[in-house]
Amino acid sequence: MTTNDAAIVAEGLRKRYGSSYALDGFDLTVRRGVVHGLLGPNGAGKTTAVRILSTLLRFDGGSARVGGYDVVTEADEVRRRIGLTGQYAAVDETLSGRQNLVMFGRLYHLGARQAKRRADELLEQFGLTQAADRSGRTYSGGMRRRLDLAASLILAPEVLFLDEPTTGLDPRSRNDVWDAVRALVAGGTTVLLTTQYLEEADQLAGRISVIDAGRVVAEGTADELKARIGGDRIEVVVRDAAQLPAAAAVVARIGTAEPETDADTRRVSAPVADRMAALTDAVRELQAAGVVAEDIGLRRPTLDEAFLHLTGHRAETDADTDAVKETAA
Repeated sequence: MTTNDAAIVAEGLRKRYGSSYALDGFDLTVRRGVVHGLLGPNGAGKTTAVRILSTLLRFDGGSARVGGYDVVTEADEVRRRIGLTGQYAAVDETLSGRQNLVMFGRLYHLGARQAKRRADELLEQFGLTQAADRSGRTYSGGMRRRLDLAASLILAPEVLFLDEPTTGLDPRSRNDVWDAVRALVAGGTTVLLTTQYLEEADQLAGRISVIDAGRVVAEGTADELKARIGGDRIEVVVRDAAQLPAAAAVVARIGTAEPETDADTRRVSAPVADRMAALTDAVRELQAAGVVAEDIGLRRPTLDEAFLHLTGHRAETDADTDAVKETAA
């Protein structure tokens, strides 16, 4: 990828808080017109990276360009080309949806007529036209988040930073936000998404960077990251725990590595080379061995398992501790 193809380029970014680094040699390249996921455990540096790239935070080393402009020496040009949506919706509950958007338009120095026209366009784009004149306090969590996304798009940014955009939303509201993000990208916007939900990255991101201890430790598509821990696995759940050893012996002959046994769930699993042949052989050999299987199937590694493999721990569900550092700083 050439620099002309990249909406975001960060090289060797470092950010220090006291004696520790929130970013320590952070490298990132995001192609234009895609959703690029940034995954990492708490304190990995995700929020710090977003704040630096959106010109809200100075860094101690390295360089970064967004939309082709340096985030330090050309910060004003960067700000003209970006939108930012944080973890919590910035909606004024006393105003209607339309009034919120008009207010943001005026803050972006649009004329009164232009701000109203842009508000109406965004209300239609995000499916909020029928609720346009209702007070923000009557909006559901998903509607508030969509209104927040709309506000960040007043000036139709080239690059949108979404920092934990669906935190606290129910599954239906989360799906509404996902649909809105997909529509933005279809219109040409580049999205850098940090998220605590691995399913969200799996659903939205064409490419994912995994960050740990302030630097990117792996990058690829969701399927490429999953492939790092192996391919398909066969799983057998026996009805009687006493038959686990016999089931494990069968799976050992079929699999390509030593099987894993979980006595609590009465489950045996192992990676396999040929998924369909392995399933057929497992059914036949289990029957021949007199093992009664309650369940048998094939599955592929999850992004959660890939994340655990790459970082040594699972994704967290609390706010980034690097955001706490920024507040303290």
